[in-house]
Amino acid sequence: MTATTEFYDGFGGAQLALHRVGSGRPVVLLHGLFSSAEVNWIKFGTAAQLAAAGFECLMPDLRVHGQSAAPHDAEGYPADVLVRDAQALVAHLGLQDFDLVGFSLGARTAARAVIAGMRPRRLVLAGMGLEGLSGWARRQDFFVDVIDRFGTFRPGDAEYLSQQFLKTMGVDRVAARLLLGTMEDTDASALAAITMPTLVLCGDQDEDNGSADALAAALPDGRRATIPGTHMSSVTKPDMGRELVAFLTGSA
Repeated sequence: MTATTEFYDGFGGAQLALHRVGSGRPVVLLHGLFSSAEVNWIKFGTAAQLAAAGFECLMPDLRVHGQSAAPHDAEGYPADVLVRDAQALVAHLGLQDFDLVGFSLGARTAARAVIAGMRPRRLVLAGMGLEGLSGWARRQDFFVDVIDRFGTFRPGDAEYLSQQFLKTMGVDRVAARLLLGTMEDTDASALAAITMPTLVLCGDQDEDNGSADALAAALPDGRRATIPGTHMSSVTKPDMGRELVAFLTGSA
């Protein structure tokens, strides 16, 4: 199934790419840090599974990622700019009744968008644990260090895989560093605003963003599902799409 690509205005008029697959009920899918819609949702068949189940997959490349703009001016990076971009997408498409799925950074963005007032019917926070929201500053510092010392890490270093992923994806490191500075910790008490049914979906070897069980327990209507894989590999497996389809169709 071939994706179509168009562009829309994000915060400040930044040109952001939007990829579409399928037709039917709209579901917005937000990818992870240093990745893209192609890598997280299209390449390994997750979007195709959702499309086959009757969904239209709306998959933006986040600012600084994929085919989207990566401005170098500080004005392009206010606090929570990714949330502002997500709000701009929903407004651009005129979405009223839709579902929202995020993986890793996309999950963090989705959660904060809901806290800021977005109201999807159902929400999926994949590759995310409680500490990835409430203790984001630690993760942010890790990635800033990878950027600042890029090229110095060797196999076996904790930072090596992130360094190589940055390199493989061709991420603009100047823009990425600016983007990392827009993200803040999310107080656990703020999770009370996430009232819709929410699936916390993580690989059985994924603890990169803390405890998925603790996040599910902290949500008013949260439930936990586990699929095979690490943080990086879980999005490559058909289990991801199967769990999304089951939850979003109400069969799980």
